Amino acid sequence: MTVAQRRPATPKLDNSFISRFQKQFSEAVPPIIAIAIFLVIWQLFSWTPGATLPGPIKVIQDTWILILYPFYDKGGIDKGLFWQIWASLQRVAIGYSLAAVVGIALGIAIGINKTMSKALDPLFQLLRTVPPLAWVPISLAALRQNEPAALFVIFITAIWPILINTAVGVKEIPQDYNNVAKVLQLSKKDYFFNILIPAALPYIFTGLRIAIGLAWLAIIAAEIVMSGIVGIGFFIWDAYQNNYISEIILALVYIGGVGLLLDKFMGWLQNKILPTEQK
Repeated sequence: MTVAQRRPATPKLDNSFISRFQKQFSEAVPPIIAIAIFLVIWQLFSWTPGATLPGPIKVIQDTWILILYPFYDKGGIDKGLFWQIWASLQRVAIGYSLAAVVGIALGIAIGINKTMSKALDPLFQLLRTVPPLAWVPISLAALRQNEPAALFVIFITAIWPILINTAVGVKEIPQDYNNVAKVLQLSKKDYFFNILIPAALPYIFTGLRIAIGLAWLAIIAAEIVMSGIVGIGFFIWDAYQNNYISEIILALVYIGGVGLLLDKFMGWLQNKILPTEQK
């Protein structure tokens, strides 16, 4: 192929890049406009007589040091927002991982065994409706230490969507799949890895994605009432105790951003692992 024959490919690449940029830009415009409108309304509200909530301009002015220096560490609980969030994320990772392992294993067992499902379903339905904050005094009374108690609150909050969705996924395996397994005389191991797990995987990921959001909510609630531990929840409570409202608002922005990133990560992981036809 000559150089002249290869030249037309360049505009195509350029056009492809431009089209992708235009698509991404058009998708980004509506959220940007919505956020700008929200900030303007918030700022106007803060200027009304008697308003006690600081506006976005005041928040930035009051928390400028925290924004510029998120990595400072003066020891104890006096740390920047990065370390506060990092400590919370570590707790979430441990509690969420335990919930995923136990929830998936127990969900599969319940989905396979109808007797176990009937026996445990009322108990699970009762426990899953308990709010995260209600578990805090129980966990503190049982474990008597803040750190294990916080991990338990994450675990007990995150496990239910994983367990329930896994059990539903196992129960919803098409009968044709089970018939094929019987015809082929698959062993329990082959059935588990080649039939059960692939069929239930979309339901499992649905539970995992819901659970990661609940785990992040749970650790914030747990840290607020567990004094003396580094974490974004305790940072909010400490700021409230000192009437630093702007710091609370900044922390809420960080919490929302991290929660969004966690959800996006689970969505990305789901798209990478699940076969195309199961998405």
